[in-house]
Amino acid sequence: MTRRVIMLAVAGAAVAALAAGSALAQSANQNAVGTQNTPFNYEIKDGKRVPKPTSKVTNADGSWREETRQGSCVQIKEGTADGAVKTTRKCD
Repeated sequence: MTRRVIMLAVAGAAVAALAAGSALAQSANQNAVGTQNTPFNYEIKDGKRVPKPTSKVTNADGSWREETRQGSCVQIKEGTADGAVKTTRKCD
């Protein structure tokens, strides 16, 4: 009888640990849904990876300006002729 009680207790502890682990994994994934830590500079069209459309203007002196849309936000990168880059983000 004691053997059976010990086996049931060990099995119950194992089931509880597995349930807690899966609940923790689910809560970690729920927080990650909708967030995007890595900005992807491509989209999928017809099953192929295609660069996202950007508007890049390069001036004769070597300075440039690039606008990239990310959802409802616009990211603006401005580069000067001496190599300095300024990034601005506007959200509507």
